[in-house]
Amino acid sequence: MNIILLGPPGAGKGTQARKLVDERDMVQLSTGDMLRAARTSGTEMGKKVAAVMDAGKLVTDEIVIGLIREQLEDTSHAGGFIFDGFPRTLAQADALGALLDDMGHNLDRVIEMQVDDDALVARITARSTCGSCGEVYNDHTKPIPADGKCTNCGASDFQRRADDNEESLKTRLLAYYKQTSPLIGYYYAKGDLKSVDGLASMDDVASSIAKALA
Repeated sequence: MNIILLGPPGAGKGTQARKLVDERDMVQLSTGDMLRAARTSGTEMGKKVAAVMDAGKLVTDEIVIGLIREQLEDTSHAGGFIFDGFPRTLAQADALGALLDDMGHNLDRVIEMQVDDDALVARITARSTCGSCGEVYNDHTKPIPADGKCTNCGASDFQRRADDNEESLKTRLLAYYKQTSPLIGYYYAKGDLKSVDGLASMDDVASSIAKALA
């Protein structure tokens, strides 16, 4: 299956994507990860990415679509693809739809992870991440283990994002509501959208996503 995870920053998209990767052999296509990998790849596309980023400019939608095309051409993963962080705008949604059509792929489902803004701010300002594997912890609901080691990989390098504070988060939420939230109506009109409670426990969210994909 090919799916999109939609939701504001901190809704838990990355956590749920990793579970789908582990359980369904899906590939998580994170825009940031793809750009970082391309920058050091030495390929023609990678050189374009490096030139744009080194100049301090924003990477164009055309380049991101090119990177996604490269990933879709790899047929070694039978589980399909998870689009995480893309599309962010209606123009990007149109471009992704055209790319999938061109390559003979379907978009099977769009999962909207619904959250309450106040609860989201409380969640994010308490968030830490394992610097080694990306496992997410929370001071209140999933604290860092007493022995100081990640339960997933055993590393002890825990980090907080510099922008995981209330002021920065509200700025990121505003950008989401202005640019990305229109995609909810866009995919609803296409009949692709399913909504889940993003503030439920991780296991309950995973169960809701599994039902939405059934």
